[in-house]
Amino acid sequence: MSYDRFVDERLLTSRDALNKVQIKMKILDFDENARDFSHRYGRRVLVKKVLLTIKYMLTEEIEERELDVEELEKRIRRERLFSSSNRWISPGEIKNGYVLASKHIDLLADAVALDVLQFE
Repeated sequence: MSYDRFVDERLLTSRDALNKVQIKMKILDFDENARDFSHRYGRRVLVKKVLLTIKYMLTEEIEERELDVEELEKRIRRERLFSSSNRWISPGEIKNGYVLASKHIDLLADAVALDVLQFE
């Protein structure tokens, strides 16, 4: 692999406060036809589905889950009248198909609020 394609694993992995769980997020599907009318943030893509790779550090167990972020946003708007997630991601925050860790909470906010995603 060439140096310009190299991405440090720490940029892609988010952790909980006690380092019991680590998460990596890969984009499976995004909306190519979606238009972002806010020029303030530059060019962005709208994420539809992600694949979560969850590693439990105590047991070394690895779990993969596919999340339909678009469906979760629709569900939370139907049940709670608002959504706290932001599915728009800048292409600079995507490295080799993976989302940078700094954007994980934006994409997972609805899943956590609906208890679809829980960490013990």
